[in-house]
Amino acid sequence: MGEPLSVWYPWTQLLSPLSTGESTLADQNLNGRLFLIVDELVRRGVTLEQARREFERQFILASLQSNSGNFCRSARSLGVHRNTLRNKVSTLGIHSEDYDRRRAQRRKDPVT
Repeated sequence: MGEPLSVWYPWTQLLSPLSTGESTLADQNLNGRLFLIVDELVRRGVTLEQARREFERQFILASLQSNSGNFCRSARSLGVHRNTLRNKVSTLGIHSEDYDRRRAQRRKDPVT
């Protein structure tokens, strides 16, 4: 098999700000996947607001999950203030069960 195609998208530098100017294979794959997702969303008629809101929700959830629900660490990794993160979590309808497996399990198995 041949080498993967090298594709550059205009937002490459936005997605990899620490890049030295050379696009890595990981960057190309990320941009390629992002292009496919965006293309599909546009074809399905998803609005920019809908796409932005869902992306933000998923991004925040991933950060909260990887930081075990710790808002201070998640806020730091996201580059926002802790209060801003709390407001976004509330606005986006994110609940502790969405990112904290222990709370989700307790809710499923109530103590009797």
